[in-house]
Amino acid sequence: MKIGIVGTPDGWSSEMLADTVADSTGYRLLIDMKEVRLDMQNRACWFKGTNLMTLDALIVKKVGAWYSPDLLDRLEILRFVHENGVPVFSNPSRIISVLNRLSCTTTLHLAGIPMPPTTITENIDEALNAVAEYKTAVFKPLYSSKGRGMIVVSHSDDARSIITEYANKYRMMYIQKAIDLEEDKDLGVVFIQGKYLTTYARCKNGSWNTTTASGGYYASHTPSMEVIELARKAQHPFKLDFTCVDVAITPEGPVVFEVSAFGGFKGILEARGINAAQLYVDAVMKELS
Repeated sequence: MKIGIVGTPDGWSSEMLADTVADSTGYRLLIDMKEVRLDMQNRACWFKGTNLMTLDALIVKKVGAWYSPDLLDRLEILRFVHENGVPVFSNPSRIISVLNRLSCTTTLHLAGIPMPPTTITENIDEALNAVAEYKTAVFKPLYSSKGRGMIVVSHSDDARSIITEYANKYRMMYIQKAIDLEEDKDLGVVFIQGKYLTTYARCKNGSWNTTTASGGYYASHTPSMEVIELARKAQHPFKLDFTCVDVAITPEGPVVFEVSAFGGFKGILEARGINAAQLYVDAVMKELS
């Protein structure tokens, strides 16, 4: 069985997934999307001499090292491959629905999922109104991960200048009320093909956020059934084959930050001792058999 991995060369989770597939099938192909050529007329998609249309399946770990609207174009290439008969896990159309933070948030709100108070605007005065209401707000780019590009803005005299500078870089401003996290951590609740796998915590370490890029670290966590069921409900509309739901525990109860199609395996392994890559590959191979 020939299963290709769409990922980033030298990326920890991408390499681990490619190694896991190789151990299970004897075939290893890690595909960097920036090196792919799609030939629509001939229904071929080439990567370094391999026509991806001849593979039994593709598993998408990452479509690029950095989140940006460019990733949508790469996902459209994978959508073409998928619609021409090659199973792709997760379905590229479903990944597209979570890649943009605003699109993901809209779906979650429409599903009745509790989230931090959120404002969307292109107007600086309206952004200032949101900060005044929230007291402290987090501005988040529509395409980002691990806290990149996010800033915290408090209701103060220099808020206008900070927001103006931010708006020059990000036209559409996604603004959330800053949330007090219980025990200074948030949770990654993991699902494979809609089935609950495990939960781990991302803990703060001297920064306002919990990302490992800011010094945060992983820890084991046993969630309540309320948290698991909230995360299950949150991931359901997207129908991803592998997903991690980011949940925060607040004094008012649990809220969801986002649903991710590109959650890594490292936190699961370090915090819970679970080889999620192997379990994911097993689930894919079972579906293909």
